[in-house]
Amino acid sequence: MPPVDRLFDAVPDIVFFIKDAAGRYMAVNDTLASRCGLADKELAIGLTAEDLFPSPLGGGFAAQDREILRTGHGIRDHLELHLYPGGRRGWCLTFKEPVMGKEGRRVGVCGISRDLHGPHDRQEDFAAMSKAIDRIHKHFDEPLRLPQLAELADMSVYQFDQRIRALFHVTAGQYLVKVRIDAACERLSHSDEAIAQIALSCGYSDQSAFSRQFKQAVGISPLAYRKKMRA
Repeated sequence: MPPVDRLFDAVPDIVFFIKDAAGRYMAVNDTLASRCGLADKELAIGLTAEDLFPSPLGGGFAAQDREILRTGHGIRDHLELHLYPGGRRGWCLTFKEPVMGKEGRRVGVCGISRDLHGPHDRQEDFAAMSKAIDRIHKHFDEPLRLPQLAELADMSVYQFDQRIRALFHVTAGQYLVKVRIDAACERLSHSDEAIAQIALSCGYSDQSAFSRQFKQAVGISPLAYRKKMRA
């Protein structure tokens, strides 16, 4: 079977990488190499994000990786700046997950970053949106209201919802549910927390409301999901 990085070589608007526990690149695609000014992607192997990317980008990526290795929790839909040819910076959506070794040890990080570009995309819009999306991902356990999130992004509720639809192909309300259900799935799979506690920690006021929305989104109850993931 060909190396997975070759699969992503054919997709120029996606950066792909695998790193070890020390943050050193073990595999990258051509896109990442070319954006860092490397003639060959093999030249990236053994280097770190801080070696390849200018400050503060490199340090930020490395800190992000360390947190994933520490907690075991990946990141999804993370809106962040990336480096583009010629030193230009642009926005992308990043997804990262820990790489698991023997006996369940976390031995590295893998991920992709997908470019965001379109005829009406503006850098300042993405910068404002990143604050609101970051608030959702860090505080999904709290009551979050669309008017407050839209205000954080310096947009009207309509503008905010339209931007969320363009980025994630769901409404703003559906995106918030997605983040909460993703977090619940992670806890159900990798912890022994009571379902009632998971409901509270994922922003639901009671277990019945959580179970109802979970089943609507996933197709099975939280308990059935836990059993399925541990089978």
